[in-house]
Amino acid sequence: MTVERTAINPVPWSVELGFNQAELVSGPTRTLYISGQTATNPDGKPEHEADMAAQLALSLDNLESVLTAADMTLANLVRLNVYTTDVDALFPHYGLLAARLAAAGVAPPSTMLGVTRLAVPGLLVELEGTAVAD
Repeated sequence: MTVERTAINPVPWSVELGFNQAELVSGPTRTLYISGQTATNPDGKPEHEADMAAQLALSLDNLESVLTAADMTLANLVRLNVYTTDVDALFPHYGLLAARLAAAGVAPPSTMLGVTRLAVPGLLVELEGTAVAD
């Protein structure tokens, strides 16, 4: 069996920092390992300072952009990790994430971790996932 790795980068800023937004691993099935997606614009600049709801929504939009670039959707998620600098502040907005996953017909295994900070100051939430497709 041959396995092929393809970098997925719908925006270029991460390559300059030494990481891909995702890597598509192709073989009998395709597996996409998605790096943490945050509330950044296409230039990698943080958006929505101090607004957890807006940051969660944009992080999810960015996750979906990576999935789309690999010809996948939220329905292909098989794992989702959520990192946040404030678990208590995230919970009131978690319904947004749950609703979008439910609309896609998935409830992937997930882990939520409270962290001291994320890589870029001001970011409050980061979504990291794994997706699989035929």
